[in-house]
Amino acid sequence: MNKLKIWLKAIRAPFLTATIIPIVLGAVIGWAEINTFHWWYFALALIGGIFVHIGVNLSNDYFDHLSRDDWNNQTPTPFSGGSRVIQQGVIKPYQILLAALTSFTLGSLIGLYLNYVLPGNVILYIGIAGVFLGFFYTGFPLQIGYRGLGLGELATGLGFGPLMVVGSYYVQTGHLAIIPFLASVPVALLIALVLYINEFPDYEADKSVNKKTLPVVLGRERAAYLFYGLLLSTYLYTVILVILGLMPIFGLITLLTFPLAIKIIRVTMAHKDKPLELIPANASTIMVHLSFGACLIIAYVIDGWL
Repeated sequence: MNKLKIWLKAIRAPFLTATIIPIVLGAVIGWAEINTFHWWYFALALIGGIFVHIGVNLSNDYFDHLSRDDWNNQTPTPFSGGSRVIQQGVIKPYQILLAALTSFTLGSLIGLYLNYVLPGNVILYIGIAGVFLGFFYTGFPLQIGYRGLGLGELATGLGFGPLMVVGSYYVQTGHLAIIPFLASVPVALLIALVLYINEFPDYEADKSVNKKTLPVVLGRERAAYLFYGLLLSTYLYTVILVILGLMPIFGLITLLTFPLAIKIIRVTMAHKDKPLELIPANASTIMVHLSFGACLIIAYVIDGWL
C-alpha cells in the first residue's frame, strides 16, 4: 500500500461526506434566501470544515490508541474500530497526532480568515466550538465520548449538524436565522446515528476501557430500541417542519430514503450483537445520511428556483 492510500485510510476519506452534506446544505439555504452564491467563501468553508473533520478522525485514532480501545477491538469492521493504521504499524502514533494538529490548525486559519472578512465574530465562536468538540471527543482530559449520558453522540450531532449548517449559512448571508438551524436537526440526528450504530461492533472493546457509549451504558438491546426511535423521529420531524411551513414542501422527497431506514432497522434487530452481520446496517446508515442530506439540498435548490 503506497503512502497516499495509507493516509487516505487514516483520515477515513469516505466519511468526509459528513462534512460535505451540512456545509452544502447551509450554503444552499443561504442562496435560496438571498439569491446570491459566494463561491469563494463556500469553497473556503468547505475546505476548512474538511480540515477540521480530518483532525477529528486522526485525533480519535491517536487517543483511542492511547486508551487501548482500538487495540482491544477484536472485531474491527470497515466502519468501526478506527482506521487501524496505528495497529497495523504503517503510521506511527506521533505522526497521527502531528497530522491531526496540523489539520486543526489549517482549518482554524481558514476560519479566522472568514471571520475577518465577515461581520461579527460568529464564525470565530462556531469554529472554536467545532474544534473543541472535535479534539476533546476523545482527547485528554475531557474525553467527551467516554463520559456517557449520550454526550459523545450529542457532540457528534452538534458538530456535524447545527455548527456546520448554520456556519455555512452565515458565510453566505452574513447573518443568523432559525431556518438553517431547524434544517440542520435531521442531518445532525443522522450523523449521530452513524456514530451510534458503529458503536455496536465496538461494544466489547469500548466496555473494556470504560468508554461509556450508549450501547455500553444501555446494553445492546435497549440501545437498539433507542436507535430505532431516533431514526424514525428524523422523518417525523421533517414532515412536521413541512406541515408547519418551516421547510419547503419539497423536503418531503427525503421520504424516498425511508425504505432504506426500514432495512437498517430490520438488520439491526437481527444482528445487533454480530459485528460482521451488522455491516450492511452500518453502510446503510451512512447512505441514509448521504441520500437524506442530498434530498434536503435538492429541496432547497428547487425552492430557491421557484
